[in-house]
Amino acid sequence: MRRVLLHVCCGVCAWASIERLREEGFEVEALFFNPNIHPFSEYKKRLEACREVTGALKVVLLEGEYLLDDWIKECRQYSKEPEGGRRCQICFYIRLKETLRICRERNCHYFTTTLTISPHKKSKDIFSIGRGLGEKRFLEIDFKKKEGFKKSLSKAKELGLYRQNYCGCVYSKKAVSCKP
Repeated sequence: MRRVLLHVCCGVCAWASIERLREEGFEVEALFFNPNIHPFSEYKKRLEACREVTGALKVVLLEGEYLLDDWIKECRQYSKEPEGGRRCQICFYIRLKETLRICRERNCHYFTTTLTISPHKKSKDIFSIGRGLGEKRFLEIDFKKKEGFKKSLSKAKELGLYRQNYCGCVYSKKAVSCKP
């Protein structure tokens, strides 16, 4: 069976993505690697939701290191950019690069990410980064297609999963907290 390492950003996004990969004939392992998430209490909530989903679906969940200081060092100069700018590109790159490293380490055939399920993220940008990193291992799957985002929200509500209201980084948190 073809094995895929799925980078997961949160439990809400994981469920529909894992189901879709299984429907397409993949054996799935998940990786929670999100050094961008701030504060740490938010990180823990998202990780716990991922544990709940992967436990229910009987998927191996690998937990990456929480490297917030490294992430800030890479992204700080783009702190004033709007969501979707250069900071986000760097953030995607950091997370996908680590996913590829672990994909190779675990001898998975492919890697991909739940990031494409969000209507706030441009899948073409994520695909470009994945292709650039991953030889032919990166799966270009837009998880928001086939009602992926809608299914994720519905399942999250059904399970009572924690659902965040910002992408996770300190800069997007500030933007959300400034809105009326």
